[in-house]
Amino acid sequence: MYNIRSKEQLLIQIWQRIKPLMNFRSVLLLSLVAFTILVGSLTEAQEAKEIITRADAKSRGRYLEQELRMTITRPDWERTLTMKSWSKGTQYSMVLVTAPAKEKGQVFLKREKEMWNWVPSIERLIKIPPSMMMQSWMGSDFTNDDLVKESSIVNDYDHSLLGNETIDGSACWKIQLLPEPDAPVVWGKVISWVDKNYNQRKLEYYDEDGTLVNTMYLSEIKLMNDREIPTRMEMVPAGDKGKKTVVEILSAIYEKPIPDSYFSIQNMKIVR
Repeated sequence: MYNIRSKEQLLIQIWQRIKPLMNFRSVLLLSLVAFTILVGSLTEAQEAKEIITRADAKSRGRYLEQELRMTITRPDWERTLTMKSWSKGTQYSMVLVTAPAKEKGQVFLKREKEMWNWVPSIERLIKIPPSMMMQSWMGSDFTNDDLVKESSIVNDYDHSLLGNETIDGSACWKIQLLPEPDAPVVWGKVISWVDKNYNQRKLEYYDEDGTLVNTMYLSEIKLMNDREIPTRMEMVPAGDKGKKTVVEILSAIYEKPIPDSYFSIQNMKIVR
């Protein structure tokens, strides 16, 4: 059995096994064939990474302020939260819960590799360890990692183009993301569908055993500030009938500068 993650690794392993059995002309011919395949694979990987990079930059922006509504649905109940969020690139983000009254005023802050939660009802600041990044956020189907985008889909994964498929009538690139060996990610694999306008339209999240955990559907593309983006994100856990979480973007302001000092523990207690 070959232990591989890519076509390149497969070629290397095959080459190492058969090279001792071949003459010079055969070695030369196979080398040319392998080189052609390798160049094609590298080109595909570069294209896949460029697509993911452009999609991530479009949705995230350098600076972003949003108003959001989250609806958590379960077989026997449903509840809705509203939020405000601010982010600066991949390093800083803050989320303020504005309703309902029970959770109002809770704040979640990410500064580089650290995440904090301010709970005003008990006046307590809680540091969230890396081990809890896979935990559910506010009882939803989104994780702490989803909330603050702690991992980077651009820098923490290897990208490969799997082909083209149609999602909701839109032609999309289908791209596989496998985590880098030492990357601080929580998923064993992610499959992303990105349309030709560089909007992510669907994502599948798999655990380290290759089992599908969640599927996110992105739809209702609207003009938000200076760009058209999906404004509805529906996260559906695999195998849990009647469960889902929908996040709707109510408003978005892109590229309005936010200073680093805004993302501070002190500001968590007074942000509105």
